[in-house]
Amino acid sequence: MYAIVNDTRLFFDIEGSGFVPEGPKLREKPTCFVLHGGPGGDHTVYKPHLTPLSDLMQLVYIDNRGSGFSECQSSSTYTLNQNVEDLEALRKYLGLKKIVLMGQSYGGMVALSYAIAYPQNVSSLLLITTSPSFNFIEKAKKIVSEKGTNEQQKMAQILWNGEFDSQEQLTEYYKVMEPLYSFSFNPKPTQLELQKRTEAYERSNRSFKALNAGFKGFLKTYNVIGQLKSIKCPSLIIAGRHDWITPVEESFVLAEKIPDNELVIFEKSSHNVIKDEYKHFISTVTSFVEKRLIYTVQNFM
Repeated sequence: MYAIVNDTRLFFDIEGSGFVPEGPKLREKPTCFVLHGGPGGDHTVYKPHLTPLSDLMQLVYIDNRGSGFSECQSSSTYTLNQNVEDLEALRKYLGLKKIVLMGQSYGGMVALSYAIAYPQNVSSLLLITTSPSFNFIEKAKKIVSEKGTNEQQKMAQILWNGEFDSQEQLTEYYKVMEPLYSFSFNPKPTQLELQKRTEAYERSNRSFKALNAGFKGFLKTYNVIGQLKSIKCPSLIIAGRHDWITPVEESFVLAEKIPDNELVIFEKSSHNVIKDEYKHFISTVTSFVEKRLIYTVQNFM
């Protein structure tokens, strides 16, 4: 599905009903915007992994402008602030009041920025392997210099410089860097595992231009640490102990500064906690949603 917001054709997809029968009434589930990483990622990495959560929340998968199935625009509009404003426009387009924001990596940065800009519209934050400032970049550089292969270090330098020149090069980046992104990476995959990896790459439609815009530009100055205290909604913070690109220390900062939060560290995970500890991830989010989110009951009679 598409919505025309801020002069851009933005893709979104919905999983799960918004209202479910409860006796003689209907219970309204929270609506959760699922925000992908990158910049320049897309929503496909979450399918079908988040499907169990659609029993608890109505999931709205979103591709940022220029990414996935959303319309390409001038790279000058591929900014964090614009992503925030596009989310707000989509919320209005869908006629929603308060929303849950689930953001992983760069998606978490968008979620934090939105919650600071529009606190009245956020009921909860689900922050997954993310960071509150540009400090993550220098920490990641140190980690990859110590643990990365020569090839991984060269690929990481392209990322830091924001100098990808094609989709093919970006795909190669993720293939080379996957052992760092996933703690459970199998260097000798079965035929089935290899097939699933290949299919995942073919499904995705990442944007190297959006990624370049972030690392060459606005991510160098991104910093919301001083504003985290203004976030009053319940927040779940999930960190991977072995995360190389948004190191676990970044989540410690979030937990220290956000007033109402629950921090869970996944001990056998890197950046991709959903893949590394899938059952633990689903159970952790499920428990938090059941404890902290309010369900409303409507009677339309």
